[in-house]
Amino acid sequence: MSDLRQTEYMALRDTIRQRGTTRVCAVLAGLAAWGALIITLSITELEGAVALAPLVVLATAFEVNFFLHAGVERIGRYIQVFYEEAAGSVGWETTAMQYGSTFTAPRLDPLFVAIFSVSAAVNFVSSLPETRQPGWIAISFSAHLLFAYRIVAARKAAAHQRALDLDRFRKLVSK
Repeated sequence: MSDLRQTEYMALRDTIRQRGTTRVCAVLAGLAAWGALIITLSITELEGAVALAPLVVLATAFEVNFFLHAGVERIGRYIQVFYEEAAGSVGWETTAMQYGSTFTAPRLDPLFVAIFSVSAAVNFVSSLPETRQPGWIAISFSAHLLFAYRIVAARKAAAHQRALDLDRFRKLVSK
């Protein structure tokens, strides 16, 4: 492997490690900020549109996590195709993908779907006392429903991303 390729490979592996750590920290920070905002709104008894602010924080934390996850997966498939397959070797990326498709085990959830879903439900219920007006309840419900749809759509996209990225990178190699 040339010095340039070795440097690129190491930088890509470092990026995967750093983004993996950043994802967990971003989720924890987002959930902490969301919780603090929920408590603050409950104490101050603010009403109206401000009751949607915790949902915005929650959705932002989810989107940051999803963005970082998708990037890490894409880098992994790039390494798999342009480094492992190109060298005719089997490395971590290929082995990890084969392991996941071969063995059934409790599914780890890199998107934290259960945590974000429960948090969204708690968020909606906690916003009800502040939004006593039926119009605001309908708006809040719609916003929470939209977030739930986004979680489901992101999970579906993430489930197919590895295979899709692998296929696309292989097509780039064959050009």
